[in-house]
Amino acid sequence: MLENCGTSDAEDIEEYIAKGGYAGFEKALFEMTDEEICKDITDSGLRGRGGGGFPAGRKWDGARRQKSDVKYIVCNGDEGDPGAFMDRSIMEGNPHSVLEGMMIAGLAVGSREGYIYVRAEYPLAVSRLKAAIAKAEEYGLLGERIMGSDFSFRIHVNRGAGAFVCGEGSALTASIEGKRGMPRVKPPRTIEHGLWAQPTVLNNVETFANVPLIIRNGVDWYHAIGTKTSPGTKAFALTGNVVNTGLIEVPMGTTIQEVVFDIGGGIPGGKKFKAVQIGGPSGGAVTGSAEHLDLPLDFDSLKSIGAMIGSGGLVVMDEDTCMVETARFFMEFTQKESCGKCVPCREGTKRMLEILNRIVANKGTMEDLDLLEELADTITNTALCGLGQSACKPVQSTLKYFRDEYLRHVVDHHCPICNREKPHPVIRAEACKGCGKCRKNCPMEAIDGAVKKVHVIDPEKCINCGACVSNCPFGAIDPAKEG
Repeated sequence: MLENCGTSDAEDIEEYIAKGGYAGFEKALFEMTDEEICKDITDSGLRGRGGGGFPAGRKWDGARRQKSDVKYIVCNGDEGDPGAFMDRSIMEGNPHSVLEGMMIAGLAVGSREGYIYVRAEYPLAVSRLKAAIAKAEEYGLLGERIMGSDFSFRIHVNRGAGAFVCGEGSALTASIEGKRGMPRVKPPRTIEHGLWAQPTVLNNVETFANVPLIIRNGVDWYHAIGTKTSPGTKAFALTGNVVNTGLIEVPMGTTIQEVVFDIGGGIPGGKKFKAVQIGGPSGGAVTGSAEHLDLPLDFDSLKSIGAMIGSGGLVVMDEDTCMVETARFFMEFTQKESCGKCVPCREGTKRMLEILNRIVANKGTMEDLDLLEELADTITNTALCGLGQSACKPVQSTLKYFRDEYLRHVVDHHCPICNREKPHPVIRAEACKGCGKCRKNCPMEAIDGAVKKVHVIDPEKCINCGACVSNCPFGAIDPAKEG
């Protein structure tokens, strides 16, 4: 998926076509029936890359069977996880692959109209998608009677307002309709009752970008990559306490050991690897044990230990990271982003955050740990949407694998990690120009400052990943130094 990102002119449709672009759509249009397209996607084993891992072919075939004259294709580009930018890179670097995937989906289910929902914080992605749509229309690849056939298809771009909950399917479609972005009760499912109450196929950017490659190269080619139950590749955003941060694409089934140490280069400063948070606020922590290091990164393996791929964010943590504080950080994010529609998520996450704040402040009790687990189970089993149901995973996984750190806070009332002043980069006021590049590239949103004003690093949020140091064009940031 990332092959052409950075190596091709994203706004040049002719270069995309010269590299095989729209060949998959042409094949689907003239050589395949709608049922054959759905069968190829089903047989390929492609699973939704938005986090849930639902088989894309089953979703498409379900929408194809719906008796309706109006159907929609919706692409979820609302990438809300902190530190995740996989979809952004595809939309900015290879926008035509997303359009082509949506067009093939339109053929498969009998849709004439598609929507791409992009978070407003991605202005370059929005402009390049719109430019790609305009070029595709100019070349007769979008619009009425495409390539002289009976198939017509239009694609629109909608910008989201930055609500994390709009990454959930029914909240996203409500937002496109001009309503407040809030999930609804299911069933009926989106393929039966989606955008404007019509059958709708909703997949994320990465899923649609896979589709043209599968149709063009065949099912067997796709199955040769990845694992039996999770074929293909997955893009991950590798951040945190690791030498090489950035965007990677690896075959499904690649182990955590390979990602962190072979690709990521290990932990800076010779420190010990402690954990990696997979899937952002909706994921769980994986430990540095031999069992977990050899764990394949695929949907089923991660689910077996209470984690999930999610959108694909990987935050690496070293020995100086307090896992209780990490759980508190993600719970604070989830609580702030709760839409408030259902009581378990609205009230439960607030209570959990209060308890975690108390524990981090060394004022918690053993009863608080019992209450945390009880609340987590209740929210997971009763929240309205998938985001609420997975909101407690960071707390549940850290309680399971790092319970000793919770005990330091509630029994010893002293955490040697939290009570030690952590080294962090420092912005020199006399050299800072206020360009904002450090703030934009900080995966933890630990830097504050207005344009052309001196920026400041919050040591409580800083994880000392070095992204600000490497991205400052003026050399105004001194790297962290051990005390």
